[in-house]
Amino acid sequence: MDEDKVQFAQETSARTLTEVIADADVFLGLSAGGVLKADMVKKMAAHPLILALANPNPEISPEDAKAARPDCIIATGRTDYPNQVNNVLVFPYIFRGALDSGATTITVEMEIAAVYALAELAQAEQSEVVAAAYAGEKLSFGPEYLIPKPFDPRLMIKIAPAVAKAAADSGVAARPVKDMDAYREQLQSFVYASGTTMKPIFTMARNAAKKRVAFCEGEEERVLRAAQIVADESVARPTLIGRPKIIAERVEKFGLRLQEGRDYDVVNVEQDDRYRDFWQTYHRMTDRKGVTVQMAKIEMRRRLTLIGAMLLHKDQVDGMICGTWGTTDIHLRYLDQVIGKRAGVNTYACMNGLMLPGRQLFLVDTHVNYDPSAEQLTEITLLAAEEMLRFGLKPKVALLSHSNFGSSNHPSALKMRQTLEMLHEQAPWLEVDGEMHGDIALDAPARLQLMPHSTLAGDANLLVLPNIDAANISYNLLKTAAGGNIAIGPVLLGAAKPVHILTASTTVRRIVNMAALTVADANAAR
Repeated sequence: MDEDKVQFAQETSARTLTEVIADADVFLGLSAGGVLKADMVKKMAAHPLILALANPNPEISPEDAKAARPDCIIATGRTDYPNQVNNVLVFPYIFRGALDSGATTITVEMEIAAVYALAELAQAEQSEVVAAAYAGEKLSFGPEYLIPKPFDPRLMIKIAPAVAKAAADSGVAARPVKDMDAYREQLQSFVYASGTTMKPIFTMARNAAKKRVAFCEGEEERVLRAAQIVADESVARPTLIGRPKIIAERVEKFGLRLQEGRDYDVVNVEQDDRYRDFWQTYHRMTDRKGVTVQMAKIEMRRRLTLIGAMLLHKDQVDGMICGTWGTTDIHLRYLDQVIGKRAGVNTYACMNGLMLPGRQLFLVDTHVNYDPSAEQLTEITLLAAEEMLRFGLKPKVALLSHSNFGSSNHPSALKMRQTLEMLHEQAPWLEVDGEMHGDIALDAPARLQLMPHSTLAGDANLLVLPNIDAANISYNLLKTAAGGNIAIGPVLLGAAKPVHILTASTTVRRIVNMAALTVADANAAR
C-alpha cells in the first residue's frame, strides 16, 4: 500500500474485486489485462465509468465492456480505441507552462489546471488538423470522445497558460507571466507558423469596431470551422451565404458551437427579401455586357460569389471571402462586374505568402495575369509592396527571370528590365533590383559578389515573376517542398473593396488569416 492509494483505502471484509464492484460508479485500473470480467461490469451502477488503463491489454476490452453494459463509458491506454488516456496530452505542456513561469516545482494546483484545460478542450469543436487525422470519426464531446486527441494543435495554447497561471497563484513561479494574452499569442506563433507574420493584422482586426465579413461558401466545412474561430477570437462578424437549415445541420455535425443570430448571420440563397433589388442592380450594371434580365435573375440565385459581391456593393457587409472551390477566373469575373478595380488601378493580381525555414517570401502574380506587360508588373509590384507594409514588413523586391543582370535579351528578360526602370522612376523609395535568377535573389552574399552595385541589399522577400506559369509553379513547389503547406493568401490586389479569392487547397487557418486581413483592409479603407 503506497501513500497515493492509502487515502482511498476503506475498512472492509471484502477481499476480491467481485465483492466490491457492485454498484460502483467508477473502475480505475492500472494493473493487468483481463482482471475485470463482464459479470463484474454488469453489477456496476448506471452509466459506469471504466478506466481500463493497463497496457498493452486493458483490464477489460471495450468490446466486452460494451457487450455487458451498453451504457458504460470506457477509456483505455490504447491508440486504437476511443478515449485514449495518454500522458503525451499533458507532459509537454505542463513543462512548457512551468518553465515559462520559472516554476520551482510542479504543484497539485498546476496539475488540476491542466486537467480543467483538457476538459475544456474536449468539449470544444475539433480543429481541422484533428478532423483530417481522424477522418470519418465523429469527434464531438460524448461517451466516445471524453479526451482531446494528441494531434490537436491547441493543446499547448490551452494547457501551458493554465499551468503558468496556477504556478503564479500557488506561489511557485519565479517569473510569473505578466501578460497572459501576449503569452498566448507567443504560443500560438509556435503552433501556427503564420502567427508571427499575421500578428499585426490580427491586432488591427481586434482593435477596431467589429466588421461584417461575408463567407460565400457558407455551407463548406472549412468555412464553418473558420467562422467558429473568427467568432471566438472576435475577428469579425461572419455572414454565411447558404441554406440556413443545411448550415445549422453541419454546425451540429462538426461539433461546432455557432448559433445563427448570436454568432453569425445568414443570407438564405433560397429565399431572401433582397433578391429582387440584387438582380435588378446587377442587371443595370451588366445589361450592356451581354447579361439579360433572365440571366441576371438566374445568376443572382445560384452564384454565391455574385451574392457576396452584391452584399459588399450595397455595404451590407464590410468585406468578403470566396474561392474554396473553382478557379480564380470564375470568381474574379463576378467581382469585376460588381466591385471593380480601385481608383487609379488598372490591373488585378494575386499575392501569396510563404513561411519557409528561416525566411518569409511573397510572390506575385500567382493567379490572375497570364503574361503581364512591364506596365502591369510595375503596378502589381507597387500593390504588393503596399500590402506587405500592412504586414509590418519592409519589401525587398527581386524581379526574377531566366536572365541574370543582362545575360539574355529575350523578350521576357527585356520586360523585367523595363519593369525595373519604371519602378525606379515611379517608386524611388522601393528597394528593388533585377532581372535576376531566383538563387541570386535569395542569396545576398552571392548577389554582392556578382553585382557589387546592386540596388537591392539583403535577401529579397518579394519575388516578382514574369508570367503566371512561373509564379504559380514556383509558389506551389515552394509551398509543398519547403513550406509545409503553410501559406498566406492569395491576397487579391487592386480591388475597390476588401475582397479575397482563396483556392481549393486552402486550410481553415488560412481562411481565418484571410478574414483578419479582410477586416484590416476594411479598416484601412475608412
